[in-house]
Amino acid sequence: MYPSENIILFLCVLFFGTRWTIHQRFVSALQIQQAFTSPNLTNNFVVDEVSKKVYLAAVNTIYQLNATLHVEVEKNTGPVEDNLLCHAPQLPQAPCEHQKTLTDNFNKLLQLDRAQGVLVVCGSVYQGFCELRKMQNVSEIAVEFPPQGAKTVFPSMLNIAANHPNASTVGLIFRSHSGNTRLLVGATYTGMGTPFFPKNHSKEDLRFENTPEIAIRSLNIKDLSRLFTYDINPSEDNVFKIKQEVKPKNKLNFVHAFIQKTYSYIAINNDANMGHKESQPNSILARICLDTENPRKSTTESRKLTESYIQMGLQCGSNGNIYNRVVSVYPAEIHFADGHEPEHFLFGVFSKSNKNSALCVYKFSDIEEVIRQGRKNCSNSPSSGDVQVLDSVIQGSGAVCIQKGNLVLQPEQLDCGAAHLQHPLDLRRPLKAMPLLETVGLSSVAVENVHNHTVVFLGTSNARLYKLNLLRNLTLANQPSLKLPSGESVHHIMTFDPNDRNYLYLMTSNHLLRVKVSKCDQYTSCSECLGASDAYCGWCTLESRCSIKQECATHPLPRSWIGLGEGVQQCPAMTITPPEISVASDITNVGILINGSVPDLHGSSVQCDYGLGVSTAATVHFESGPSQIQTCPLLPREKYPRIPDDRDHITVPMAIKVNGMSVVSGNFTIYDCEQTGVIHHKTACRSCLSARWRCYWNQERNICVSSKDDSKDNLLEIPESCPSLVASEVPPSPSGMSQDITVSVNNTEEGTALECDFGNEQLYEARWLGRSEVQCSSVMLTTAEKSQVFHLNLRRKDQPDKYIDSPVPMAVEVYNCGMGSMDCSQCWGREDQGHLCGWCENSCRPRDDCSPLKSQCPNPEIHKIWPLSGPLEGGTPLTIHGRNLGRRASDVGVTIGAVSCTLVKERYDVSVLLVCVTGKSPAKMSEVVSVSVADAVGRSLEVYSYLVPRVISMEPKNGSRAGGTRVTIRGEHLNVGSQLRVRVNGTDDCAILTRHSDLIECRMPAAAQPRADPVPVCVEFENLPCQSHLLSVLYTYEKDPSISAIHPTKSYLSGGRTITVTGQGFDLVQTVTMEVTGMDSEPAMTVCTVRDATVITCPSPAAPQSTQATVRFFLNEVLYRGASPAPHGGLEEDNELQGGHFFHMDYLEDPQFFTANKEKLIKHHPGSPLNLIINKGPSELDLAPEEYTVMIGSIPCDIKFNSEQLFHCTINGTLSSNERELPVTVQVGKFQKTIAMVQLGGSEPAIVVSIVVCGILLLLCTVALVVYCTKSRRAERYWQKTLMQMEEMESQIREEIRKGFAELQTDMTDLTKELNRSQGIPFLEYKQFVTRTFFPKMCSDYERSLVQPVYENDALGPRALPETHPLLQDWQPSSTAKPNMEEGIALFSTLLNNKHFLVTFVHALEQQKDFAVRDRCSLASLLTIALHGKLEYYTSIMKDLLVDLIDASASKNPKLMLRRTESVVEKMLTNWMSICMYSYLKETVGEPFFLLLCAIKQQINKGSIDAITGKARYTLNEEWLLRENIEAKPQNINVSFQGCGMDSLMVRVMNTDTICQVKEKILEAFYKNLPFSQWPRAEDVDLEWFASGGNSRILLDLDNSSIMEDGRKKLNTVFHYKIPEGASFAMSLKDKRDNTLGRVKDLDTEKYVHLVPPHDEMHETKKSHRQSHRKKVLPEIYLTRLLSTKGTLQKFLDDLFQAILSIPPERPPLAIKYFFDFLEEQADKRGITDPDTLHIWKTNSLPLRFWVNILKNPQFVFDIDKTDHMDACLSVIAQAFIDACSISDLQLGKDSPTNKLLYAKEIPEYKKRVQCYYHQIQEMAPLSEQEMNAHLAEESRKYRNEFNTNLALTEIYQYAKRYRNQVVNALDANPTARRTQLHHKFEQVIALVEDNIYECSSEA
Repeated sequence: MYPSENIILFLCVLFFGTRWTIHQRFVSALQIQQAFTSPNLTNNFVVDEVSKKVYLAAVNTIYQLNATLHVEVEKNTGPVEDNLLCHAPQLPQAPCEHQKTLTDNFNKLLQLDRAQGVLVVCGSVYQGFCELRKMQNVSEIAVEFPPQGAKTVFPSMLNIAANHPNASTVGLIFRSHSGNTRLLVGATYTGMGTPFFPKNHSKEDLRFENTPEIAIRSLNIKDLSRLFTYDINPSEDNVFKIKQEVKPKNKLNFVHAFIQKTYSYIAINNDANMGHKESQPNSILARICLDTENPRKSTTESRKLTESYIQMGLQCGSNGNIYNRVVSVYPAEIHFADGHEPEHFLFGVFSKSNKNSALCVYKFSDIEEVIRQGRKNCSNSPSSGDVQVLDSVIQGSGAVCIQKGNLVLQPEQLDCGAAHLQHPLDLRRPLKAMPLLETVGLSSVAVENVHNHTVVFLGTSNARLYKLNLLRNLTLANQPSLKLPSGESVHHIMTFDPNDRNYLYLMTSNHLLRVKVSKCDQYTSCSECLGASDAYCGWCTLESRCSIKQECATHPLPRSWIGLGEGVQQCPAMTITPPEISVASDITNVGILINGSVPDLHGSSVQCDYGLGVSTAATVHFESGPSQIQTCPLLPREKYPRIPDDRDHITVPMAIKVNGMSVVSGNFTIYDCEQTGVIHHKTACRSCLSARWRCYWNQERNICVSSKDDSKDNLLEIPESCPSLVASEVPPSPSGMSQDITVSVNNTEEGTALECDFGNEQLYEARWLGRSEVQCSSVMLTTAEKSQVFHLNLRRKDQPDKYIDSPVPMAVEVYNCGMGSMDCSQCWGREDQGHLCGWCENSCRPRDDCSPLKSQCPNPEIHKIWPLSGPLEGGTPLTIHGRNLGRRASDVGVTIGAVSCTLVKERYDVSVLLVCVTGKSPAKMSEVVSVSVADAVGRSLEVYSYLVPRVISMEPKNGSRAGGTRVTIRGEHLNVGSQLRVRVNGTDDCAILTRHSDLIECRMPAAAQPRADPVPVCVEFENLPCQSHLLSVLYTYEKDPSISAIHPTKSYLSGGRTITVTGQGFDLVQTVTMEVTGMDSEPAMTVCTVRDATVITCPSPAAPQSTQATVRFFLNEVLYRGASPAPHGGLEEDNELQGGHFFHMDYLEDPQFFTANKEKLIKHHPGSPLNLIINKGPSELDLAPEEYTVMIGSIPCDIKFNSEQLFHCTINGTLSSNERELPVTVQVGKFQKTIAMVQLGGSEPAIVVSIVVCGILLLLCTVALVVYCTKSRRAERYWQKTLMQMEEMESQIREEIRKGFAELQTDMTDLTKELNRSQGIPFLEYKQFVTRTFFPKMCSDYERSLVQPVYENDALGPRALPETHPLLQDWQPSSTAKPNMEEGIALFSTLLNNKHFLVTFVHALEQQKDFAVRDRCSLASLLTIALHGKLEYYTSIMKDLLVDLIDASASKNPKLMLRRTESVVEKMLTNWMSICMYSYLKETVGEPFFLLLCAIKQQINKGSIDAITGKARYTLNEEWLLRENIEAKPQNINVSFQGCGMDSLMVRVMNTDTICQVKEKILEAFYKNLPFSQWPRAEDVDLEWFASGGNSRILLDLDNSSIMEDGRKKLNTVFHYKIPEGASFAMSLKDKRDNTLGRVKDLDTEKYVHLVPPHDEMHETKKSHRQSHRKKVLPEIYLTRLLSTKGTLQKFLDDLFQAILSIPPERPPLAIKYFFDFLEEQADKRGITDPDTLHIWKTNSLPLRFWVNILKNPQFVFDIDKTDHMDACLSVIAQAFIDACSISDLQLGKDSPTNKLLYAKEIPEYKKRVQCYYHQIQEMAPLSEQEMNAHLAEESRKYRNEFNTNLALTEIYQYAKRYRNQVVNALDANPTARRTQLHHKFEQVIALVEDNIYECSSEA
């Protein structure tokens, strides 16, 4: 069976094993605990489980929230200036020709890397650029990327996330087995051809040309050079990229990425299929093996993405009902009650295009099995068609798998691929599952396992959160939903709080919510708690409350918390023995048995609490399983509660308290038998003996007693032995008639004195007639009623309150004939009731009083009949009122003409009223009604008519499905009969509003059926089904109206604002009412108006205060519930949700208006136009211009708006009125306010006011002139003073430069002398120079991984620099490789020496879009190594490629050629220059360059250097300047180095130096003649100070003597230890390196300080006592030290530039001459005469391509230590060199950076040198090709066999293999190559090498 079918069967059992039952509860089980509202749209969020911080990314903002969702840090990330067609500005030298606009920054990826302490934040701007921010403070950047000044930055390192708001991005962070952190990213392609790319733009897409859909990138912040790069070489193996030509068929929309086991799963939708095949799934689940476990046995390489990538479809549903788009996924564990291991499942929400959605579940074990079977089929059964190579990606080699023979795949290969399964695979058959739930609008899912129960949370698009509990009895219980704020959709990612999984974080459009997943405290009893079916809730026994387990303080104790799985039967219960206690008993203790789940009570304080503050101590006897027995002393008798007088017992509550908390409760009964007889005095004996408890009847005392011991008298025990009266029937008697009544008695002693009691003190003597009969004599009972019943009881004469029991009351009826009989028939009719009455003398009397007695009554009389008409079918209940209408129903007959009317006996009222049902009439007629009684007949005066009703029309004939439509039915005789109903489709009633003979109005019900067919509407009479088609019409239910939005969503408090409701189908709406609630008052209702089929307008009601109100609408008096009701079988809505679909409306304060100057009185001259300027106060109401009305008096004025806050009110006509003042009233809706009064009058006062104003202005001008003159004089004096200070400062600077230069010259003279010794300048060997220049990044990586560990693990002394680069080592083929591999490489070398092949090969690779800049540079360098032995051939290839490049550049902008290194030939040129200029560099430029480096180091060391920040007193770079005047004094110390073999030396240090800085200066003094790679490090040596007195001490940067300064620990210095001049020291190598401190510059700047705090000194506000003696001057004053340092170093810099820009006669630069001539030749051929263009070509070729690289990287040339500070200084020098080579004039000003200003004066002179140099090269004698070739051959010979060319060829072959098809196609397209059959030779190379690799893999 296919595994997906297994999961369907399994889950059918799991979820539907009994049936799907939904238990509805009335109180929400979810509760919002905290909420955060974002003003902008939210995008992503992540929770940190350690700090409990929550990071929320919204549009243009990122928030750092605490655990209660309060803002800690808020950082704006946008909007920024950007353009979709521009590269990221972080890309060096990436100009953009497109206009940039302010663009919102949508967050696309937010990932937390706790191990490195960074938050990865990727936005949609800058082509999906990512930032690394600090977790502690997201407003700060953790790692600046790209690093400042970085040159090797490619677009692929910056373009990470999707660059469009609507394009998807997913990602996750993981750590590889080697400890490296990596970032997996999936991003939707947004390039050309997608809706995300700008329309009408034909420019090639720069953003995604080389960016893959899925990639694994490096996230190691310690290796910035590789940050965000594809973390495998070649990088194509770590990316998943769709081929350009098939991208339209593969529009991937990423949903979620997550880790399960060691795999990464990515849920994807292929939107290319949307809208085409609704019945086919578009959802994809992809899996990638993560390199998180131990490395594979055969290799230490990282696992390749493409090798393990496999994807399959996910199908939710079947048989045409497929939900084809995945919305949300969540991996979870399901625990089973049968004890099996938990299984992993993938829960997924899927949707259709019609918004219907479903929940499906897949087993991960099935997913894994399908993947293993797919890989097995790909190798062994490729024809099965179940799996294919994914040929849509660049790594896919074909659409079919290839048979691999009988190859047996290992489990790891089946899971993650192998060498021969390197291509991504696609499983053709989707994984199928049946929906577990189908409903509308599901948007997210989260699953949690709680106490072996699975709980599913579902978020919806209509702001609902559902909680579904999978119960142990295999039912799915639906807890009520939680309504979320603002009606916003739930984001597809929901996350449980990692610290407390009882809380769920979820995000909506503008909110982040922390929801408590269960509200257990709403349940007050154990049974209610466990009956709620909430897996989170349980009963905390010892706290007697419902809670989640973690909130129960005693939950670690066994049986102290009862969960859902244990069931209600485990609720604590108690049984009390005895359960009933007599008030007279002597019981002192009660026994209590506690059942259910209760912890062991031994050792606890247990009490029995009886309430009212009375409790007794309990004794626990023993425990038997879960039950426990204890005893409690009973309440003292005097504390028994009083029994009420009307009761014989009382229930006493009792609770068991454990440690003061009530645990279980029950009750017992205290009863009083004597009271039982008292309250049941008529049946005292039987009540006593029938009580629930044991009582006895004392016959002697006639009382009820509780014990036999209470009396020695005879006691009765059974009710049958009680004395009792036997009830007998007595015939009714007339009122006032005397009679004797005989009754029987049992168990009563004869002769007992008794009385007959008839109530109301009517007592008669009772005489005994025998042993068991008693006679009540002469009983005369009277009544004034028609009939009255008296109850007879026998009372004891001697005990008036005691009675003989009357188990059945004995009734005696007495009647009065004169009451209730108004006519003859009524009187005689009483005979049936036993009343002997007769009619005589026109009244009813007892028959004995009538003489003579006549029984004949008058004829019947009919007074009224109703109704007067009915339908022919009959069935009408006819009511007849009259007199003498018979004595009994059987005597009466009714007819209507010849039609009988059947009497309804139940409604017959003797003589006066009868009801009959009319029979069927054959035709229309009108007849009187006849009533016959015996032979007498009575006829009605009114006639009854049989009529034929008919329906003529109904309007309207259609309406909404929700019902409520008011219809009018017109016809004839519609008011016949007594009962009428309008039936819709034979099932529902149309509610009748009015009814007339020709018209019926009723309100239609809601549609009962989903179909839209017309339904019959029939008028039915007398509850009979529809009788005729004449009474029926058709009615059509149409789609309900839908409301899409209301606008505006804000109203002012006064109300009356017009709210426009938009939607569809309003033509079906007759009445609309808007209800507004949530205003702390009764709901307000307003009547709305339907404008057309899409618009309704409603006035807003007034509100008492500002608030957010809820708005609901009643359409046709039916509550609007939204446009899409849930389909049958979906989630039920709770009561709150049934409140209908609602909207929100904010009530804000009324708008404020005032005149321009807030004047209240405006004077206006009659007859002139009036123009008022009215300002509106700040408001968020967004009022439209048409909402304003302004009245001046009763005259409206014209309004013209100048801005949102200001408008003009104009009246052009004459403003006249009888009133002197007219109010200016502004009206908005119901809000009216008079803001001013217009006073009508003359203009004289205005003239007076104008004169006064002019006088005041003149006075103010005079005062201002005096103040100006005074300040001018002060400013002039201040300026003179400043000039004097500047002159003094310049004098000091000149003196400092002079002294510094003299001192440095002395030092450098000594250094120059030392350079002539045996060691000389520490030049690197040629091979090391080449590898560092060709492969700068790779070399640094190798040295970091190989060289540094040598020093860290071996402290025995210096070591020589090892040859780390593989190109410097011998090529060692794999031991399993066969000879034909070497043959293949040799053949490939031959091909590369074919110019046609090599040029075609390079061009073919450069045409590939995924052949990145980094690949091009790598290929160029590898070619240089491979062809190093044939430099003349290499040069010719380079020239050919350069010609092609020049041709391409000349047609565009020739000045841009060679500006960057973006092509293979440009990097080849760089390498060629390096090879040709090495001799010149070493012999001519090396010495001045090295002297400059030494001078820089000497000058920096002259002053104070902060060991932590690196800032120094003397520098060339402003950013590294120590901006404080630190007083530092030099002093000499005497040092001996043990084991060095040298005498002691005098070393100069500064008293501000740290111990580490002192060590470095000592090491430099001892090792200055050795290369730096052979020096020990400062961390590897100890420094011991021999103080006076023979004491010695090891000096450290930090020890117990270190002091604190401003909250930071200060590093120890020479001054700290008070070391005197000439002190003696000894230095020795450590036996083992101590790593406790590490490098000083890596110390935490928040904890340690050296000279200055780590922050910029300019911002220092707190000055410690130590700083109090410093000068209080501006930090900028110390910028003059830059000039001082520059002046000191100027000579050395001039010497270097002179060496670079000069031509020694003995060593002329032949290569430069040759290449410059080549450039001039190419310019002439193309007619390029602009000298500036040639100048730029030459500058880009030599100075900028070679010399600037050398100036910035002296470690390429010398074996020295290039510190960060020296690097900063060299950057300034390199910038000066770049400016000198530029032809454009520098435009410098006061705001220009100091790094450019520093050498601005020298730049013109340097420019002249460059021009002169180029001219001298041009004037040199031309070189012939033979001369140049000879020179190149000599260079090749000089460094022959220095490099491993076979390894370089192997690396080049990897590119050839990757682009095999493209190279073959290019060779086929080249006639020369085709003629020489180069493509066949190339294929032969592939065959030779690849067969070898395949055999190797197969053997493995």
